[in-house]
Amino acid sequence: MAVGGWLRRLLGTGAKRREEREPVTYGEYTITPTPLAQGGQFVTAGIIRKHTAQGMLEHRFVRADTHATAEDAAEFAIHKGRQIIDQLGDRIFES
Repeated sequence: MAVGGWLRRLLGTGAKRREEREPVTYGEYTITPTPLAQGGQFVTAGIIRKHTAQGMLEHRFVRADTHATAEDAAEFAIHKGRQIIDQLGDRIFES
């Protein structure tokens, strides 16, 4: 085994597959689930976007929740995205 491969597995930086799903509109925002394949399961991840006069704003999120299928992870990402928007609103776009 190459040292690089061993180190990537140890640090968890191996290639992960992310797949964008159909976006869902929530008020002024768009939530795009992007389930992340990892170790035979799927991690909750998504992108929240909002179109403004200044251009498109974007916030990416990843949660530790894992799911057996990409569909389950995508559904939960929509739920999480709505929760983030409800709690933080446009503050999610602040640096």
